[in-house]
Amino acid sequence: MVLLVDTFNSCFDVENANAAREVLNAAGYRVIYPQPVKKGRPLCCGRTFLSSGLLGEAKLEANRMLDALMPYTERGVPIVGLEPSCLLTLRDEYKVLMPGDDTDELAKNVFLLEEFLATEHATGRLQLDLKPIVPKKALLHGHCHQKAFNMMSAVQKVLSLIPELEVKTIDSSCCGMAGSFGYEKEHYDISMKMGSLSLFPAVKEADTDVLIVADGTSCRSQIEHGTGKQAMHVARVLQMALNS
Repeated sequence: MVLLVDTFNSCFDVENANAAREVLNAAGYRVIYPQPVKKGRPLCCGRTFLSSGLLGEAKLEANRMLDALMPYTERGVPIVGLEPSCLLTLRDEYKVLMPGDDTDELAKNVFLLEEFLATEHATGRLQLDLKPIVPKKALLHGHCHQKAFNMMSAVQKVLSLIPELEVKTIDSSCCGMAGSFGYEKEHYDISMKMGSLSLFPAVKEADTDVLIVADGTSCRSQIEHGTGKQAMHVARVLQMALNS
């Protein structure tokens, strides 16, 4: 299978990509990293351009991504990603930017890590030996794209595969970061107020031995800034539980 490592997880949170590879290898999958057809800068989904209204630049990146991934989609090789906003751009916005058979096929063949693992488990194909971990409790915050695409159940399912781990999903809306929104000076106060509605209080009130789980890069950054606590990608939690 193809592991599509986005810019955030290849440049800033490399430990997430390493954890995902280790988990997939432990489950018996051979991991392939896609490369741009024309050598040079790494692949990018174009999400940041889309968020800024730069459709021409976004389409350029989308075409580069499509060229690199089509050989795999044509053979039915699953493409697994880690960052919700990036991976789901391939499933959603690409079909609007470049409507056609290629983007339709790509959309059917891309999965978030937890979605892929949950599907494999449901079909009986997942062979992943997991052990109990410490801490025994986890608080889960869902990225807005995960919620919009009804993927929270997949994260919950995958975490439930870890023996004895008690998982509670935080009843929260957007963390407030919203891509680059919370980084902008004029939006900072609004961003922090959004996080303070329910997310920050839940994280602050959690015991120090409770794991905070959040797949979104922006969510983890916002949680750390607003609470002083670090959240983990689900890949790293699964890595902790590998029985090897």
